[in-house]
Amino acid sequence: MSTSKTIAARPAPKKGNGRRRLSLPVVLLIIAGGLALVSLVRIISGADDITSVGQVRGALALAVPIGLAGLGGLWAERAGVINIGLEGMMILGTWFGAWAGFQWGPWTGVLFGVLGGCLGGLLHAVITVTFGVNHIVSGVAINILAVGVTRYLSNFAFDGVQGGSSKQSPRIDPIDRITIPGLSDWMQDLQQQHWFLISDLAGIIGGLVTGLSLLTVVALLLIPATWWILWRTPFGLRLRSCGESPVAAETLGVNVYKYKYIAVTVSGGLAGLGGAFLAIVSTGIYQEGQTGGRGYIGLAAMIFGNWMPGGMALGAGLFGFTDSLKLRGGAENVHAMLLLLAILLVIAVFWQLYKKKYVSAAVAAVVSALLFTWYFLTDQVPSQFVDAAPYVTTLLVLSLSAQRLRMPKANGVPYRKGEGK
Repeated sequence: MSTSKTIAARPAPKKGNGRRRLSLPVVLLIIAGGLALVSLVRIISGADDITSVGQVRGALALAVPIGLAGLGGLWAERAGVINIGLEGMMILGTWFGAWAGFQWGPWTGVLFGVLGGCLGGLLHAVITVTFGVNHIVSGVAINILAVGVTRYLSNFAFDGVQGGSSKQSPRIDPIDRITIPGLSDWMQDLQQQHWFLISDLAGIIGGLVTGLSLLTVVALLLIPATWWILWRTPFGLRLRSCGESPVAAETLGVNVYKYKYIAVTVSGGLAGLGGAFLAIVSTGIYQEGQTGGRGYIGLAAMIFGNWMPGGMALGAGLFGFTDSLKLRGGAENVHAMLLLLAILLVIAVFWQLYKKKYVSAAVAAVVSALLFTWYFLTDQVPSQFVDAAPYVTTLLVLSLSAQRLRMPKANGVPYRKGEGK
């Protein structure tokens, strides 16, 4: 057999840690199967609100700041800089966004929120890239510093102003929202019929076309924009090379320091945009502590997404969905999720048996049985569990996805200029 025929006969190479990349039809089939399963759980449990228009709108609003923080973490870590300071950069975004927003309008507030986050990112870049300080230590320090700085500044900027205090800003004018007339009403009518799959799909579409903030549209567009910049441009290739092998990148003429600085500053700006979203769109005011750990959850969403924009968006959507569940219907909705999780674990049992991983299959079977028992013996879950649901989801998702993760090879590795010469 000729060499050319031998090469042609070889199987296609696997991508991403030895696994084949899922094709678009397969991904769409998985999404359709997941939606059908959720619809089945809704019908069995009677929790009709879990895919309602209001639930989807709430989930999207809660997912956007988490997604923006995760997108910021992706930019930094693709360049090789661990950004634990996302939470602090979000805090700076909330404060600067509110400070400018109540004086000069919401879009000016958005711009200042981004600039506030950029300041945090630039500080993190100086500390880690130029001075070589441990990335985790720098990130934690920025989180602590952001809390102290914003608390101090609030005493001068908000205290004594009408509607403000040392812990919150005056009211900020809202950003315009868009609703597609006709389609929105039709989707709401279909969703209220509670039909299998059709009503659930209508609820999702209705949530995306009803009362959508213009800033939400901007945030959603940033996901494909990030993918295109980092994976389809020479700039993105150079930036990602700094996260894989900065020494090799330097030998090819890449200014590693420059790209790390750009990536971490953009990272801070995206986190700051997430903070501005919280202050301007979600609540309309700045409140001390309003980020509520979303920077850390954004980091978890990025890890769940395997340092890819699409996967990160799915992770942010999952965390936003569970967070929205506790706000709408609370105990009843989270109780329905017990049934969904139990069924998913049954599927996992068969999958593990197929792969001949009998111990994992046994563990999944036991946990599934416990969840089924919990679901059928109770009508609601305790309020404490409802409040903890988003954080429990974060831990479960990270633990279940840990085996398939592959972060950039030089992520967090110290680098000094000139090592490639």
